[in-house]
Amino acid sequence: MRSKDPAKESTFHVSFGLHRWSNKENMNSSMFPSLVFLNLSLLIFTNGVFGVETEDVWGMEGDPVTLHTGFEKQKDDLIVWYYGPEKTLDVQINGKASKTIIADRVAGRVQVDGQTGSLTFTNIRTTDSGLYNLKISSNNRVSYKRFSVSVYDHLPVPVIIRDTSQCSSSSGSSSVSKCSLLCSVLNVSHVTLSWYKGNSLISSISVSDLSISLSLPLEVEHQDKNTYSCVLNNNISNQTKHLDISQLCQPCAGTSEMILVLYTELISVSHVFNKCGFKSCNNFIIT
Repeated sequence: MRSKDPAKESTFHVSFGLHRWSNKENMNSSMFPSLVFLNLSLLIFTNGVFGVETEDVWGMEGDPVTLHTGFEKQKDDLIVWYYGPEKTLDVQINGKASKTIIADRVAGRVQVDGQTGSLTFTNIRTTDSGLYNLKISSNNRVSYKRFSVSVYDHLPVPVIIRDTSQCSSSSGSSSVSKCSLLCSVLNVSHVTLSWYKGNSLISSISVSDLSISLSLPLEVEHQDKNTYSCVLNNNISNQTKHLDISQLCQPCAGTSEMILVLYTELISVSHVFNKCGFKSCNNFIIT
């Protein structure tokens, strides 16, 4: 039973094998004239997907990604690529008519292998993520294959900042005071954010479908000599930011120390503007 719509395609196949076997040496032929074995294999495909394995494919936005058919195309074969749950036609290769149809959704961004019918996205987008169903009609025989495509954005580098609201010390000793840190990323999905001490995982947080901002805290001592890093990763890539304790984790300054720092910075700014004038200082960077 065959249908043009792969969503309605179903196949019912039954094969019987009859084998006659008799053992004249060990069995009484009058009692066991023959033994008949019935081999029944029943294969049911429902909606064109039951029994069809799904191949997972990952890619980064802008990269080339190929969906391989694993098939060598014959002259009169009909190859059709469908996209999404609605099975929208993306590409149709009609060997008998020597004609190839490419939908507007992927026009100019895909290439079709003339030997195999494999589909290559030359510049894949995150919106290309989803299910792709392949139907190959060859010599009165229909084959199916399915791909689950996931396309990821390029990952940002995590940002590590000191959480000054948590600035505290133990017994008034700056040598053992704690440094509270936050590692953050903005507008990410399908990622995991983690803190590592050397190669050992300390903590992590994950997000799946939602595009949100993530933050993960860490508390270390000012004099800690271990190496720490914050890692953002998905299935195919990662970004790492290493923690510089000596730079971010200076002992908490008191009120008088903070006033002195601010006063010094104001004097520096005043000196710069007196020296070069406001208009000529547009590109001057104060560090």
